[in-house]
Amino acid sequence: MSAAAAKKKKLTEKDWVVYKRLLTYAWPYKTRLILGTLFGIIFAGSTAGMLGALPNTLNKFFNPEDIGGVAILSIAIVLPILGLIRGIGYFLSMYYIKWVGHKVVNDLRISLFERIQALSVYYFSRQKAGELISRTANDTMLVESAVSNVIGDLVRQPFVFVFMIGVIIWLDPLLAFLSLVVFPVCLIPVVQFGKRVRRNSREAQSKLADIVSILQESIAGVRVVKAFGMEPYEQQRFTERCDQVFGRLLKVARARASIEPVIVEISIIGISMVLIYAYLTEMPMEIFWTFAIALVALYDPVKRISKIHLAIQQSSAAAERIFEILDETITVPDVPGAQLLTESVRQIEFEAVSFAYESEPVLADINFSVRPGECIAFVGSSGSGKTTLVSLLPRFFDPSAGTVKINGRDIREFTLQSLRQQMGLVTQDTFLFNDTIANNIAYGRKDASQKEIEEAAQRAHAHNFITALPEGYNTIAGDRGVRLSGGQCQRLAIARALLRNPPIMILDEATSALDTESERLVQAALDDLMANRTVFAIAHRLSTIQHADRIVVLDKGRIAEIGTHAELLEQGGLYKYLYDLQFNA
Repeated sequence: MSAAAAKKKKLTEKDWVVYKRLLTYAWPYKTRLILGTLFGIIFAGSTAGMLGALPNTLNKFFNPEDIGGVAILSIAIVLPILGLIRGIGYFLSMYYIKWVGHKVVNDLRISLFERIQALSVYYFSRQKAGELISRTANDTMLVESAVSNVIGDLVRQPFVFVFMIGVIIWLDPLLAFLSLVVFPVCLIPVVQFGKRVRRNSREAQSKLADIVSILQESIAGVRVVKAFGMEPYEQQRFTERCDQVFGRLLKVARARASIEPVIVEISIIGISMVLIYAYLTEMPMEIFWTFAIALVALYDPVKRISKIHLAIQQSSAAAERIFEILDETITVPDVPGAQLLTESVRQIEFEAVSFAYESEPVLADINFSVRPGECIAFVGSSGSGKTTLVSLLPRFFDPSAGTVKINGRDIREFTLQSLRQQMGLVTQDTFLFNDTIANNIAYGRKDASQKEIEEAAQRAHAHNFITALPEGYNTIAGDRGVRLSGGQCQRLAIARALLRNPPIMILDEATSALDTESERLVQAALDDLMANRTVFAIAHRLSTIQHADRIVVLDKGRIAEIGTHAELLEQGGLYKYLYDLQFNA
């Protein structure tokens, strides 16, 4: 076997493996598949029955002396009944198969979203948001068409083909043999163009993901785009990707469109051969017309069956991209036997904790413990590992070595949901959903009453600006809170955390991007938020953490110093150096 042939065979086997895996999602709905198949057989059988009755019907009508009232009545009754049976068979077969196809893709889309939600934060740092959106939305749409159409053709067209073969053999075995000789030729263009369809379909889907990614980035970063006058650049990027997708889709269209005229031409040649045969053998007219109709009826299943290969080629490219995500390892899972964290938090410990992004070390030998109600702050230069360290507590990542403990137990012994329910998070880059302000505040507590929402907003110093908005708490915040100022967004995030009322609070540079007035209001809200809670606070502005119970100074992923503000200033180490940079510059 040549290398090219081996490669071709390998690709075909891979396509079938991917597609068979896709079909496993249809197995739970096998009852509907069986019903669809049974009604497909009824459709095929009634079609063949109509054709089988046609020669005798034509003979009677074209020989009036042989026909009587009873024969006319029987024909008038039987043919419509066969037509009705055929129509019902087609409708129910199509309905059940389409139901299964749509349900399979619906399940696949839900599984894909569920897997995306279960993946760790680190996975998203390596992926484009647009790529994930494209795979969830666009690739599943391609699969949906292929699953419904291919399954439908597989359970219906083979029976139509077999019954039509039976009809033409019954009419004239020799002519049937001669006519069928040309049908294998129909497979040649399918084999030739199948590889091209699959390659270009996958490339088109990849470029389509780039389009979604550029669109998502340009919308999310609209202020930066406009501030730097980069609209022409973004337009050029978007246009280039659109043109690339257009080119790939044209190649797919050319390959698929080439099949139809070739098969039609082959079929016309077959009809011409039948005409010549009928002339030479003096075939009766009713047999000729029935044979010709049967050949035409045979064309559709041959065409559809021959295109199944192309559909599988195209859908397998999309399915592969979907399965890549479904097969992605969940690096931060609930371990077997994980228990609910229901007891009050008495102590939090970091024991010999180290962490690395793949081969890049970020934290090394981190050791400290935190008592309930204690506020511990983390400072250090950019890249020192502050955010990574506090991200280990809610298990956004798991340590590469060492252990994070709550009440003396490894936090991996607790379920993720119960662990994270004990924590609230307020970051510098506040995320608000394109929903009402009330729903954004209640995001962590969907059962919260309007009164509770408003009380949380008042404690966060947000109630006054909310009620001043045109629609108050029903005002839409816009994507990422684009309709609000930075300070307003931050106070809503604090209100959200207050409403949830967790015992542990994580503050990641919550005031570093605010103006003086906003910082004053946010800081007042944070003081309320931090009261009687265990707080992990990251801050660039050292003025915001001077009253912390302890301050941990990180340097290149290691703890350089630990102490109170006064103790660290007295030591004259790295903390004092950072303090002098801010206050004595």
